[in-house]
Amino acid sequence: MPVLYIVPTPIGNLEDITLRALRVLEEVDLIAAEDTRVTRKLLTRYSISTPTTAFHDHNRAQKTPYLLDLLPERDIALVSDAGTPTLNDPGQQLVAAAANAGFAITALPGASAITTAVAISGIAVEGFVYLGYLPSRKAARARFLEGIASEPKTLVAFETPHRLTAALADVLAALGDRRIAACRELTKMHEEVFRGTVSEALDHFTEPRGEFTLVIEGADDTLSPVPKEDAKEILAHLKGQGASARDAIATATAATGLSRRELYSIWLTLP
Repeated sequence: MPVLYIVPTPIGNLEDITLRALRVLEEVDLIAAEDTRVTRKLLTRYSISTPTTAFHDHNRAQKTPYLLDLLPERDIALVSDAGTPTLNDPGQQLVAAAANAGFAITALPGASAITTAVAISGIAVEGFVYLGYLPSRKAARARFLEGIASEPKTLVAFETPHRLTAALADVLAALGDRRIAACRELTKMHEEVFRGTVSEALDHFTEPRGEFTLVIEGADDTLSPVPKEDAKEILAHLKGQGASARDAIATATAATGLSRRELYSIWLTLP
């Protein structure tokens, strides 16, 4: 029976591809790629001439039936632009449809920004929660972060450069000034891993560039309320983002463990 192969591709460095993945990409009849131009660079590097077809968010509703019609007679490889398909990727729908139709599916191990970032973060990980991309809108992102503020496991999220500053400010407000590893352009020429606190990351990335994977320390229920100087920094960041006294204090209460009265006194001292 023909097989749908889930094939991880490099997240930056084109050398990060397994021998098995190269063999499968060469032997299948068709490669379903998120962006055929990106995939063609990889195929050209390794002299692979297998035909490709685009499969992405904008055409998956039409392309899924087309690919399912081919599967009874052809092996198909599913690839994303970078990393393992189906994680924040339109390939989820194709794999689910193929599984429901009873087709054979094989997943190859390989590159992933998630595990790479966790490994290099320097943050102790007994388990982690993968969040995908944080919500793009501020209100939705704030609600989402407040909902996971008590999660003790390490948090891993993707973020884009143009949203990084706003996202870090919301992380600071909702989760407090935890340890974080902000991993930028992993495996690429300009790879950078910033390790420190959330407020330090905000100060460091004044003009963010590249794609980010964030590894954020989980909640610790045994911690005492944060020092007032740290609370002052949190309130200052919120004020700098345009938050009102009421909203900033409401947010900082959960993040710091201090009372509203204490936080309001600190707020009054801000320039």
